[in-house]
Amino acid sequence: MSSSSSGGCGGNCSCNSGGGDNSDSKLFDRRTLLKTTGATLGIAAFAKALAPLTEWSEDLSVEEFVQKHYRELDDKQLSEVIKKIEADTKAEYGADVTVTAPKPQKGVKFGYALNLSVCVGCRRCAEACHIENNHDRASGNSYIRVLEMEKGSMDLEHGNANYNHPVPRGDKFYMPVQCQQCDNPPCVDVCPVEATWKEKDGIVVVDYNWCIGCRYCEAACPYHARRFNWEKPQIPKEEINPNQSYLSNRVRPQGVMEKCTFCLHRTRKGQMPACLEACPTGARVFGNLLDPNSDIRKVLANKRVFVLKEELGTKPNFFYFFDK
Repeated sequence: MSSSSSGGCGGNCSCNSGGGDNSDSKLFDRRTLLKTTGATLGIAAFAKALAPLTEWSEDLSVEEFVQKHYRELDDKQLSEVIKKIEADTKAEYGADVTVTAPKPQKGVKFGYALNLSVCVGCRRCAEACHIENNHDRASGNSYIRVLEMEKGSMDLEHGNANYNHPVPRGDKFYMPVQCQQCDNPPCVDVCPVEATWKEKDGIVVVDYNWCIGCRYCEAACPYHARRFNWEKPQIPKEEINPNQSYLSNRVRPQGVMEKCTFCLHRTRKGQMPACLEACPTGARVFGNLLDPNSDIRKVLANKRVFVLKEELGTKPNFFYFFDK
């Protein structure tokens, strides 16, 4: 689907309107339209009618396209959806995977901090993200961009994300940028079908089976943190991470948006994000912002931290600091 599309599901349905509908009505309208159309036409005719929307997504079936929104699935329905994802991954990639759907923990709001004084620009964080999150191997995709910056400058637009020389360089500093998990996320506000939302633990997620690929969220994000799956992901069987989650690192369909989720399949189970574990200099700090004794709270209390593009009012939960 082209980024110049008018958005919505491609027609004149109410999911395309900007009339301030609440969440329930938006989800109901889209689902009702699709299911009513399917019941009227029959599944074969419905599939043909949907062809203009799904021709870019051969691995997304009609059943997946009309599936209920993640937040509306009961336990039985979610279990059935997960079993299908596991079976499809086995059929498509030959890999046995386990897909879970861990919920936010009570009393937890995740935050991340990065010490720019010790980041050396090695990009091991980006590599770990690439592997952990089952990214397409051909594209080398990652949710993390590491910018090589001129010392004394915070002009992100002139940061170099494509350097290929030995690092670090003495006249540069290095700034990894990924999803900031904003409290006021513009990407969420612009989604015409509410395929993306912010969870109680602060993580902004995407229902990949609900996303229509309009890319409005990509355009709205001031941090360039959203990715679009242009092609069906190609991942060798032996390289697929089998520990997956519905809202994070399962193999995403072609034609949908995706993003960093602070490795929620790990962090909601008490582990650290893969990028943090891969960092050789200890530049990354992660933890619960609601816990006064957490490492992240100690950083916020004792360091001079800042956030990117504070003037935009996005209220990021990703912080940066220098030792001096």
